[in-house]
Amino acid sequence: MKILNEIDNSWTLFLDRDGVINRRPMNDYVKSWSEFEFLPGVLESLKIFNQLFCRVIIVTNQQGIGKKVMNEEELIAVHEKMLKTIEENGGRVDQIVHCPDLVSKPNNCRKPGLVMAQKAKRAFPEINFTKSIMAGDTKTDLQFGKNAGMRTVYINSNNESINNLQFDTEFPDLISFAKSLLVND
Repeated sequence: MKILNEIDNSWTLFLDRDGVINRRPMNDYVKSWSEFEFLPGVLESLKIFNQLFCRVIIVTNQQGIGKKVMNEEELIAVHEKMLKTIEENGGRVDQIVHCPDLVSKPNNCRKPGLVMAQKAKRAFPEINFTKSIMAGDTKTDLQFGKNAGMRTVYINSNNESINNLQFDTEFPDLISFAKSLLVND
């Protein structure tokens, strides 16, 4: 893929969380640290990404808060432990932006809308969406990236095809994507 050769340390990587960073629970939400499970290779991937990208941002829809099956404090506790584990393994995430809104809420902040991208840009004004990549495992993740003008990487961890949606490249998991960047470095 051509963009892999274009990446330098001025680029930003946006990552989805559930299904990309951690195992996505079936018909449920990660409500506590005991329910959080890193996917294989993720911690190694983040170390690689930190060498290549200026910023690594996680953007995650968390409608479990809107459904009241969990609360903001529980989500923050999970994220704090996730970040601590990432750091203990030599990685870094610069920011986690989440949206607690229900899909049904008008003018919500969820992907594929750009509210979370704009929030990240306010925190890090150097972010240039045309020099950014969004890696995700759902249509809304990929559409979010396209809507912002980013390049998109489909993390196809479930070996499913996504109909009627263009993305720039596809990998079975985050570590395959990370290692492909090293090959092209």
